[in-house]
Amino acid sequence: MSRVFYFLIFLLVSVATQAQVKITSSWTYDALPKHVAVGDEVELIFNVSIIKDWYIYTNEQKESVMAIPATPYFDTNDTYELVGEFYAIDPKLKYDDIWGDTVQYFKTSGQFRQTIKILKPNVEITGTLEYQTCSDVTGLCILYEDDLNFDMIEVEGSNKQLPIDQQAEEDTDGVLGFNKNVKPTNSGESLWGFFLGAFLFGLAALLTPCVFPMIPMTVAFFTNDKQSRGEARVKALFYGFSIIAIYILIGLVFTSFFGVGLANELATGAIPNIIFFTVFLIFAISFFGYFEINLPNGFINKMDRKAEKGGLLGVFFMAFTLVLVSFSCTGPIVGTVLIQSFQGEVMKPVVGMLGFSSAFAIPFTIFAFFPGLLKGLPKSGGWLNTVKVVLGFIELALGFKFLSIADQAYHWGILDREIFIAIWFLLALGLALYLFGIIRFPHDDKKRSLGLGRIGLAIASLAFSIYLFTGLTGANLNGLAGYLPPIKQTDFSFQVALGLKEAPERAKVAPEAFDGFVKHADFLELPHDLKGFFDYDQALAFAKEVNKPLFVDFTGHGCVNCRKMEQNVWSDPRVLELLREEFVIVALYIDDKTELPEEEWYISSFDGREKKTVGKQNFDFQIVKFNGNAQPYYVLLDNDEQLLHEPVAYEPSAERFLTFLKESLKVFKSGS
Repeated sequence: MSRVFYFLIFLLVSVATQAQVKITSSWTYDALPKHVAVGDEVELIFNVSIIKDWYIYTNEQKESVMAIPATPYFDTNDTYELVGEFYAIDPKLKYDDIWGDTVQYFKTSGQFRQTIKILKPNVEITGTLEYQTCSDVTGLCILYEDDLNFDMIEVEGSNKQLPIDQQAEEDTDGVLGFNKNVKPTNSGESLWGFFLGAFLFGLAALLTPCVFPMIPMTVAFFTNDKQSRGEARVKALFYGFSIIAIYILIGLVFTSFFGVGLANELATGAIPNIIFFTVFLIFAISFFGYFEINLPNGFINKMDRKAEKGGLLGVFFMAFTLVLVSFSCTGPIVGTVLIQSFQGEVMKPVVGMLGFSSAFAIPFTIFAFFPGLLKGLPKSGGWLNTVKVVLGFIELALGFKFLSIADQAYHWGILDREIFIAIWFLLALGLALYLFGIIRFPHDDKKRSLGLGRIGLAIASLAFSIYLFTGLTGANLNGLAGYLPPIKQTDFSFQVALGLKEAPERAKVAPEAFDGFVKHADFLELPHDLKGFFDYDQALAFAKEVNKPLFVDFTGHGCVNCRKMEQNVWSDPRVLELLREEFVIVALYIDDKTELPEEEWYISSFDGREKKTVGKQNFDFQIVKFNGNAQPYYVLLDNDEQLLHEPVAYEPSAERFLTFLKESLKVFKSGS
């Protein structure tokens, strides 16, 4: 079937369904800068929000792709001229079976830009925008046209002021989504990192007693004399792909139950994190050998009988049987990958399962292709149980991480930084002692040999425990920034408890010139003994009073990259000096569970829900006022709440973050 035929089908479906399908996207328009002079260049910004399961094609596509791209048509006049081309900001890429080529698209949100040059004071920029949205689920595509109007630009001589809350239009058509192309922090890097982590978990699963002995048994099926070598290899490939498909299906089912809307509550809520901690504890005890987690034997036997039917269907059920039989060892690892996905976007369960299953399937496929390699495999033995016990220690460490996130969000004070470090120290030390043969678990051999691999891992565990111990004596442990609770003045201290030093008085968080009580300072702190606020209105009023720019830090207790920024970037002496001397700081925690007095509750104009807690009000404020949903997210404002610079999310370079601060400060001083 030709691509032209597909294109005609798209057009017919689009016309037939446009009146029947609800609005799939919404657009808002902005400009930077807004206050300009004749001759200046301005960036016109096109922000699109797209509902779930739909996407939009961007303006740049290959010649082989006949999808309708987003295209603006400007009304021509002599007040401005276009500079350069209309372009998309960081579009996604994927291979499209319909067009047989790679396409560019946006999903959830996106942003386009067009540069113009101002020619006359009475600038008028209007026109229309044509674009097409398509559904991943139904396959429908819809053509749309939207009116353009960039009336927010004020040429020099105008006294018009545009406060920040008027720059973000309300979502009036009922379409959920964010109005700006603000993605979760460093999402590309985090997805690749998560894929790699899941891949390593898959390799670890291969070395468990439930899986490793099955490699030669399974490969024997593909190397028997009843089938040709070519047929055996085709089946081996199909077997590997079947394993991957089964695990990805698990990820898709998981995603369907827990969409992105639950991400924040699942990441920081008390009940979910306590459940996760309990699950990890059960996994660890199982890996230590005190009981097995098994699926019903009847179900496994039924799948095994289907695998005996032969053909590709039989190969698929053979792969399914492998997944089921190995569940007692792989179940806890798969659960770990899926639970970790709660810390990120909705694609993470699928990406995690792809990484895990790829590592799990590759060895079976390779050995089926080259059976001679089986001779080089080590024999099964007690070392397989050692792998399980090592994984058990890792499960416990991850479990306490989840409990720590809830502890910070609810201010329970159970897992202060030093207590958390002490627990991880004991786990690392316990692992080292186990590997050295000093402590044992039920399924360990009575006589365990200390091979080079075991000794090397034991020394690494011991070294890690020593590194953690330095954290109990005051070291910052920068290598674990983001994974440990932040340093707080109110934390429990072993040195204080043992009488080795006096408990420090809690430093005053309020700036020197502020005469009053800083709201929420009784349960929130700023890093590095910085002075500032935790309430936007209070901070803005003080910024106006002292004529300083406002540094708005959207952060979270469970935000790993927030802790990395504070410990590795904010700690730079040059950054700290600017933050201390030149800015009024306000830290807005989007996941804090502290409930506010009833008179401060309100109904959100964004989602129509009542906001009762500090975190929910801060998150709602970030969405409505700044069109953002990422953390960390840094916004710099002048005293009229005008943006001094494009907001910045996760930026691990201290040099670039310093430039962000300096450029904003320069703009503020030039306009004050």
